[in-house]
Amino acid sequence: MPIVVDVDVMLARRKMSVGELAERVGITPANLAVLKNGRAKAVRFTTLEALCEALGCQPGDLLRYEDAPPA
Repeated sequence: MPIVVDVDVMLARRKMSVGELAERVGITPANLAVLKNGRAKAVRFTTLEALCEALGCQPGDLLRYEDAPPA
């Protein structure tokens, strides 16, 4: 998938656990894991906003675009 989710990078930088972030954002750890592992098909802006607030970052710190390798 060309959109890469870097939540795990920000978690490591902030020395925060998935459980702690999930609690601060108000989502389940399972749903956060789906997002973190790149299996999410969509993310709500309200969730993205809460992630940015909890991690003290910008949306671009959490999401990036990578070209898909040629087939």
